[in-house]
Amino acid sequence: MTGRTGYKTGEVCWADLQTQDVEAAKSFYAGVFGWRYEDLPTPDGRSYAKAFLDNDLVTVIAPQNQQQEASGATAQWNIYFAADDAEAVAGEAPHAGGEVQFGPEAVADTGVMVFLAAPGGGTIGVWQAGTHFGTARSNEPGALAWAELVTPEPQAAVGFFQQLFGHEVTEYPQDDGGTYTTLISNGAEVAGIAPLPADEDGTRKAEWQVYFGVSGVAAAVATAVAAGAVVLVEPDGPEDGEEAGIIATLQDPQGGVFSLVQV
Repeated sequence: MTGRTGYKTGEVCWADLQTQDVEAAKSFYAGVFGWRYEDLPTPDGRSYAKAFLDNDLVTVIAPQNQQQEASGATAQWNIYFAADDAEAVAGEAPHAGGEVQFGPEAVADTGVMVFLAAPGGGTIGVWQAGTHFGTARSNEPGALAWAELVTPEPQAAVGFFQQLFGHEVTEYPQDDGGTYTTLISNGAEVAGIAPLPADEDGTRKAEWQVYFGVSGVAAAVATAVAAGAVVLVEPDGPEDGEEAGIIATLQDPQGGVFSLVQV
């Protein structure tokens, strides 16, 4: 188990889900990851669910906001980077080629939130911890394990994150001639940035992909499909169950896209 008690600036600290049907999402993800929940009210009279592994908070499943509901948006996983000063990060974002989409806004005493778009697209949250610091577990079954941005402007995105958070980078040449870049914070790789593959109609947009750990990808995929998920990327990687690295990408019944990685 990888327990956490806090995050430093530039580390990925949190992921949460906004969905049309919180109760249905709770049932689906409990089946896949074994989460238990505590429900809390929202200011508009609805409720959101804190998800736990044992007694450790790992994510939140929340209802969509009014704008998302009105637009008919599908469910969406959000990724958050930790920051000591969210307002300062928001102020720097336009100078780094990005855009402030929301905030900074205090969320009661839990922290300060900002949403930013990197050059080329791909929305991220920035979280300044108050009473809530982020996920209490990482890189284990049922917990956040990785995040990556797939973007048409990977070099600009890398520069954006370096300017905001001071990330170092490692570049990995790919067989197709592209480069997969990892962002490094405090000596550890915390997120990836990959070029957006071309599609036939040119409609695919930049997006963040959230990865959750599982002990066996094939079994987790089977469980998710039985609960209504759609497989977008079939399990890929070593077939030996002793070896980590197998991944798959799924879409939950409300349209939320997430990936599994064997840990």
